[in-house]
Amino acid sequence: MTDTEAPPRVTATQPARALIAELTARHGPVMFHQSGGCCDGSAPMCFPRGEYVVGDADVLLGWIGDAPVYIHASQHRLWAHTRLIIDVVEGGGGMFSLDSGTGRRFLVRSQVIADPAEPRSGD
Repeated sequence: MTDTEAPPRVTATQPARALIAELTARHGPVMFHQSGGCCDGSAPMCFPRGEYVVGDADVLLGWIGDAPVYIHASQHRLWAHTRLIIDVVEGGGGMFSLDSGTGRRFLVRSQVIADPAEPRSGD
Protein backbone atom coordinates (compact mmCIF):
# COMPACT_ATOMS: atom_id res chain seq x y z
CA MET A 1 0.00 0.00 0.00
CA THR A 2 1.33 3.42 -0.88
CA ASP A 3 0.71 6.63 1.06
CA THR A 4 -2.04 7.58 -1.38
CA GLU A 5 -3.92 4.27 -1.18
CA ALA A 6 -6.73 3.89 1.31
CA PRO A 7 -6.33 0.99 3.72
CA PRO A 8 -8.63 -1.96 3.02
CA ARG A 9 -12.00 -1.63 4.75
CA VAL A 10 -12.15 -5.36 5.49
CA THR A 11 -9.54 -8.02 6.07
CA ALA A 12 -9.33 -11.40 7.76
CA THR A 13 -6.99 -13.23 10.09
CA GLN A 14 -5.25 -16.39 8.95
CA PRO A 15 -7.61 -18.64 11.01
CA ALA A 16 -10.60 -16.91 9.36
CA ARG A 17 -9.07 -17.41 5.91
CA ALA A 18 -8.55 -21.10 6.71
CA LEU A 19 -12.20 -21.52 7.76
CA ILE A 20 -13.35 -19.62 4.65
CA ALA A 21 -11.29 -22.03 2.50
CA GLU A 22 -12.81 -25.01 4.34
CA LEU A 23 -16.35 -23.71 3.89
CA THR A 24 -15.69 -22.87 0.23
CA ALA A 25 -14.44 -26.42 -0.41
CA ARG A 26 -17.60 -27.79 1.20
CA HIS A 27 -20.22 -25.34 -0.11
CA GLY A 28 -18.73 -23.58 -3.13
CA PRO A 29 -18.14 -19.80 -3.32
CA VAL A 30 -19.17 -17.88 -0.21
CA MET A 31 -19.99 -14.32 0.74
CA PHE A 32 -20.35 -12.37 3.99
CA HIS A 33 -22.92 -9.92 5.25
CA GLN A 34 -22.29 -7.71 8.27
CA SER A 35 -25.47 -6.43 9.84
CA GLY A 36 -25.96 -4.38 12.94
CA GLY A 37 -27.90 -6.84 14.98
CA CYS A 38 -30.93 -9.10 14.90
CA CYS A 39 -30.89 -12.85 15.34
CA ASP A 40 -27.17 -13.47 15.84
CA GLY A 41 -26.17 -10.01 17.00
CA SER A 42 -23.45 -8.34 15.01
CA ALA A 43 -21.61 -11.49 13.94
CA PRO A 44 -20.50 -11.55 10.32
CA MET A 45 -22.71 -14.06 8.55
CA CYS A 46 -21.25 -16.38 5.92
CA PHE A 47 -23.53 -17.72 3.20
CA PRO A 48 -23.16 -19.68 -0.02
CA ARG A 49 -22.84 -16.98 -2.65
CA GLY A 50 -26.21 -16.32 -4.20
CA GLU A 51 -28.28 -17.66 -1.28
CA TYR A 52 -28.36 -14.31 0.50
CA VAL A 53 -30.05 -11.62 -1.53
CA VAL A 54 -28.05 -8.41 -1.31
CA GLY A 55 -30.41 -5.43 -1.22
CA ASP A 56 -30.26 -1.81 -2.31
CA ALA A 57 -29.34 -0.85 1.26
CA ASP A 58 -26.23 -3.07 1.27
CA VAL A 59 -22.75 -1.80 0.44
CA LEU A 60 -19.87 -3.89 -0.89
CA LEU A 61 -17.21 -3.24 1.74
CA GLY A 62 -14.49 -5.29 0.09
CA TRP A 63 -13.24 -8.80 -0.55
CA ILE A 64 -11.55 -11.48 1.51
CA GLY A 65 -9.92 -13.53 -1.21
CA ASP A 66 -12.81 -14.49 -3.50
CA ALA A 67 -15.49 -13.79 -0.87
CA PRO A 68 -17.30 -10.46 -1.13
CA VAL A 69 -18.16 -8.74 2.16
CA TYR A 70 -21.29 -6.60 2.31
CA ILE A 71 -22.49 -4.33 5.08
CA HIS A 72 -25.84 -2.65 5.59
CA ALA A 73 -25.68 1.04 4.63
CA SER A 74 -26.71 2.20 8.11
CA GLN A 75 -23.78 0.28 9.63
CA HIS A 76 -21.48 1.49 6.88
CA ARG A 77 -22.20 5.09 7.89
CA LEU A 78 -21.63 4.34 11.58
CA TRP A 79 -18.35 2.53 10.92
CA ALA A 80 -17.03 4.99 8.32
CA HIS A 81 -13.60 5.18 9.99
CA THR A 82 -13.35 1.51 10.86
CA ARG A 83 -11.62 -1.45 9.28
CA LEU A 84 -13.44 -4.71 9.93
CA ILE A 85 -11.23 -7.68 10.70
CA ILE A 86 -12.99 -11.02 10.30
CA ASP A 87 -11.62 -13.48 12.85
CA VAL A 88 -12.52 -16.94 14.20
CA VAL A 89 -12.96 -18.12 17.77
CA GLU A 90 -14.07 -21.39 19.31
CA GLY A 91 -17.82 -21.70 19.81
CA GLY A 92 -21.10 -22.09 18.01
CA GLY A 93 -21.72 -20.02 14.91
CA GLY A 94 -24.84 -18.15 13.98
CA MET A 95 -27.72 -20.45 13.17
CA PHE A 96 -27.96 -19.17 9.58
CA SER A 97 -24.21 -18.84 8.96
CA LEU A 98 -22.13 -21.58 7.34
CA ASP A 99 -19.77 -21.64 10.33
CA SER A 100 -22.59 -23.11 12.44
CA GLY A 101 -21.75 -26.67 13.45
CA THR A 102 -18.00 -26.36 12.87
CA GLY A 103 -17.16 -25.68 16.53
CA ARG A 104 -15.83 -22.30 15.44
CA ARG A 105 -17.53 -19.04 14.67
CA PHE A 106 -16.72 -15.89 12.80
CA LEU A 107 -16.56 -12.64 14.71
CA VAL A 108 -15.68 -9.13 13.74
CA ARG A 109 -12.96 -7.06 15.33
CA SER A 110 -12.45 -3.44 14.42
CA GLN A 111 -9.61 -1.01 13.95
CA VAL A 112 -10.02 2.75 13.58
CA ILE A 113 -8.55 4.04 10.32
CA ALA A 114 -7.89 7.58 9.18
CA ASP A 115 -10.13 9.17 6.60
CA PRO A 116 -8.26 8.83 3.30
CA ALA A 117 -9.39 12.37 2.45
CA GLU A 118 -7.71 13.80 5.55
CA PRO A 119 -4.07 14.93 5.27
CA ARG A 120 -1.57 12.47 6.70
CA SER A 121 0.99 13.57 9.24
CA GLY A 122 4.07 14.81 7.45
CA ASP A 123 2.11 15.83 4.32
